[in-house]
Amino acid sequence: MNKPSIARLALQWGAVGAALMMLSGAGCQSTGPTVISNELPFDQAVIEATDGLVAQTQKMPAFLAKVEAKVSRKALIIDPMIDAASGQQIRITRQLEQKVADRLASQYPQFEVLPFQSASLARAQYLLVGTMARSAGTGGGARKPFQINLALVDLSARSVVAQASALARDDGLDTSPTAYYQDSPVLVKDQVLDGYIRTAQTAPGQAADAYYLDRLSAAVLINDGTNAYNASQYQDALGLYRNALATPAGEQLRALNGVYLASWKLGRTADAEQAFGKVVAFGLSQRNLGVKFLFNPGSTEFWPDPKVNGPYPIWLRQIARQASAAKVCMNVVGHTSHTGSEQTNDRLSQARAAVIKQKLDADAPDLSTRTRASGVGWRENIIGTGSDDVSDALDRRVEFKIISC
Repeated sequence: MNKPSIARLALQWGAVGAALMMLSGAGCQSTGPTVISNELPFDQAVIEATDGLVAQTQKMPAFLAKVEAKVSRKALIIDPMIDAASGQQIRITRQLEQKVADRLASQYPQFEVLPFQSASLARAQYLLVGTMARSAGTGGGARKPFQINLALVDLSARSVVAQASALARDDGLDTSPTAYYQDSPVLVKDQVLDGYIRTAQTAPGQAADAYYLDRLSAAVLINDGTNAYNASQYQDALGLYRNALATPAGEQLRALNGVYLASWKLGRTADAEQAFGKVVAFGLSQRNLGVKFLFNPGSTEFWPDPKVNGPYPIWLRQIARQASAAKVCMNVVGHTSHTGSEQTNDRLSQARAAVIKQKLDADAPDLSTRTRASGVGWRENIIGTGSDDVSDALDRRVEFKIISC
């Protein structure tokens, strides 16, 4: 038996109130977001956020009629939910997405949840997006709670019609990235994902992010490619990523990165290098590229495992060539995970950035006067757990930031 929530118990009263508002001429007004500010176990936080989201729709004219037939149900798609700090799909965001979908399917017959596929886009009336991110809660370190944000978008009006948030305690939640993001050489958080995250945080009655919505059709193909990659179906993934890139809105970092990853897994080294060059060119055009070079702990030497450092020569060569061709000036910024003292990490991040700069200068000598090395230690951590494993690899990245010459 499904556990009831405060929001769900209020639904019938919300419907009555909405009917009265309609009679008084106020039925088209948007309601405020649902905010659950007390920390809850993850499962309960998901229930409260989902029920709070649906409760807001009870004041919308389109939802007032009683659901008596399948034709009256509202078709909805869910764009895979992500970690707001990194833009990654992690295991707990996959669980969030599944639990929200299950809650809607079991408790709210007014919604028909469709798979996030191209065939569903023409039918879908609503889009659901969701994020998780560490909050500034009372907990310390890795145990700070996660804030869940959910938003429901009317695809025709291109506006957010309901938004809800809740705090979930981190009782050992699995924050490790899925295979695509774990294998990714770069931080894939681009303008599309920034738009997704903004939409998940947007108040009801406000427009959803236009840049994100305009690229939704390509996002479906990219998601198909990522699912294939996660299932080790690399040939299929490669075709799907290329199909996405061939669409008008497909020039996205996730698709370019996907072509590189699938090509590398298939052993097509030349294709992989060409693809990584396009990843670098895209990042430089956005004035920032974060690359996951993994060093030995406390050292400026690369991690010795060939499975890890094998592609590093390709990465360095393409970063040097693309930066040289673009005639840009760059700040090479080193980062470290949140372990050890601040001073030690500042020195280490600076030293690692200097090593990368030296390697770039060797490949493209003209960069020597157009690049500089700096380090920020762990002050710009994205994950911040200090676990020093795959889950916080982004915290040990090296960034290439375009600066004025």
